[in-house]
Amino acid sequence: MAQRSQDKHAAGVPVVTDPAKIRNVVLVGHSGAGKTTLVEALLAATDTIARAGSVTDGTTVCDHDPAAVRQQRSVSLACAPLMHDGIKINLLDTPGYADFVGELRAGLRAADAALFVVSAVDGMDAATAALWEECAAVDMPRAVAVARLDHPRADFDEAVALCQRVFGDNVLPLYLPMLGDDGVSTAGLLGLITRRVFDYTDGLPAQVRQPDPEHLPAITESRDELIEGIIAESEDETLMDRYLGGEEIDAEILIEDLEKAVARGHFYPVVPVCAATGVGVDVLLEVLTAGFPSPPEHALPAVTGVDGSPRPPLTCDPDGPLVAEVVRTTIDRHVGRVCVVRVFSGTLRPDQTVHIAGHGLAERGHPDHDADERIAHLYSPLGATLREVGVAVAGDICAITKSGSAETGDTISAKDDPLLIAPWEMPEPLLPVAIVARSRSDEDALARNLARLVAGDPTMRLERNPQTHQLVLWCMGEAHADVVLDRLRAGGVELDTEPVKVALRETLTAPATGHGRHVKQSGGHGQYAVCDIEVEPLPRGAGFEFVDRVVGGAVPHNYIPSVEKGVRAQMERGLLAGHPVVDLRVTLVDGKAHSVDSSDAAFQTAGALALRDAAAKGRPALLEPVDEVTVRVPDGSVGTVLGDLSGRRGRVLGTESDPESEGRTLVRAEVPATELLRYAVELRAMTAGAGTFRRHFVRYDPMPEHLADQIRKEHA
Repeated sequence: MAQRSQDKHAAGVPVVTDPAKIRNVVLVGHSGAGKTTLVEALLAATDTIARAGSVTDGTTVCDHDPAAVRQQRSVSLACAPLMHDGIKINLLDTPGYADFVGELRAGLRAADAALFVVSAVDGMDAATAALWEECAAVDMPRAVAVARLDHPRADFDEAVALCQRVFGDNVLPLYLPMLGDDGVSTAGLLGLITRRVFDYTDGLPAQVRQPDPEHLPAITESRDELIEGIIAESEDETLMDRYLGGEEIDAEILIEDLEKAVARGHFYPVVPVCAATGVGVDVLLEVLTAGFPSPPEHALPAVTGVDGSPRPPLTCDPDGPLVAEVVRTTIDRHVGRVCVVRVFSGTLRPDQTVHIAGHGLAERGHPDHDADERIAHLYSPLGATLREVGVAVAGDICAITKSGSAETGDTISAKDDPLLIAPWEMPEPLLPVAIVARSRSDEDALARNLARLVAGDPTMRLERNPQTHQLVLWCMGEAHADVVLDRLRAGGVELDTEPVKVALRETLTAPATGHGRHVKQSGGHGQYAVCDIEVEPLPRGAGFEFVDRVVGGAVPHNYIPSVEKGVRAQMERGLLAGHPVVDLRVTLVDGKAHSVDSSDAAFQTAGALALRDAAAKGRPALLEPVDEVTVRVPDGSVGTVLGDLSGRRGRVLGTESDPESEGRTLVRAEVPATELLRYAVELRAMTAGAGTFRRHFVRYDPMPEHLADQIRKEHA
């Protein structure tokens, strides 16, 4: 639940007006790595909160969502600003589970640097490795925090070795953990550049002292490797020769070169941290403030006019044109719509009228929209708590409330100069979940709650299928679906899920003739219509043709459209299992009429009867949609994926090395859509979370007879 501060400028709220004094850092890593716990430790170390909360107790700042508390893992993006050494750090905590990759993408968009949190116990998952590659593609500065050092199975050296194997070169520790007197717990850090011990025996701040003799061999070995890595990235080309010549390079020079290399995204320092005891928290804050770039040093997204017209590149200038983006939207029952906003250019102020534009997500349930709105108040979000502030300059992150139209991904710009930010990459939801309201009254509540959810979650797609008449939510996976359903039910909606239906088609596979006779006498005008048709299948995708070959006026000219209308109506109702009929040519060849009893309705009925008669002779068949899928998997999983696709009645079209990622393969195949309903979940299980896929419809093909018979029996 969002909470609003009662003071206009709440005490202790970090506010800066110089973009150079801001750092926007997104924390990424697999679920359970310790990101949220680390945020709590950083907030407590800077006195932003009185004491650190607990994930298991549901008392952390960032995991305020009821679904996050219940599942004991982050399910949404959360912002937690703090002040350190005159620098405002906006920490962006992201979910580590693959289902919530949309929240992760939003965090990457709002950040200027990424802190990868790697567990010293569990290592990392394939999704974290893939994310490192994505950050590398855009030169985003990165650092690594090796967390959970307090665990009995923690192994810092193995975690660093894993990072170096997966992340590549220039991933080197700045500090080594120092064990306590018990030989198990982490009591301090060994600084490699300064050759000093940071002793946390008495808590924060660490006591800095000279190393003990037994520490020197470890420091010397790791220090040499670190210094060579720093010097290799130095802009001073003479530094390496001086170092190799035996010169002792001054620590201040090394630190200055290190900070430049980190800010450029060319060097990736590793810091051991133990959030439970505070070990390493203070030195990590130094890395975040001194090593990571400020917003003016980081490239900004491209902008256009709302009509797509080109505009000059943005700069992070508080006096520049206003351009901000909504990166997170929630609906609070007390405050209303809450939007977390990253300001890229200009300055956002209370009582300011702005233009809000959202384009390009109509297929996800977000129609293009443009509106002018007044921003009444600005807030600094600390998790769910909103603390009112007076300004948000370029580079900062703030929150606005009660917007009538703002949705995740929308651009906020000046009313007299509306702009549009190029959207960030949004993954395609591939797990369908069909839902149905339990009662008529629940249908209205469901519609309202769905509109709110769609506004805040662009990874979810809402589909009202006109053929199966189902309401389908397309989600990222089972965990995402669980959260969506929880939020709907929390909004007072009683609903159930049901099996997802695939839109099938019917056709005839052989020519046939049909006779339709509709004759009734009931006193007064009766009903009289007779027609004879010939039916022949057309090539797949050809549609429907109706041909009139009646001679001699056997069917009066004014009733011929009635026969066609009856045939079309029967095609919509289906012939076998209630699915639309496609790819037929129907030729009307003969018939009879009565001068009094014939009518439009009678010939419609006769046309439908004639088609049904022909269907009994023309070898009817069910058609199922076939999708082309492109599966991206690690090389080691190719055999498993190929075997699974074959088991799904898939036809493999080919494999090739992924041009965007070494060690990965693209598998292309054609697979019936009925076999892909849970493929998003099953592929993840087959590939330990490393596999992804895309799909698009290509055609309809005949369904195997044994499966078609089963569907016919269910329909009967």
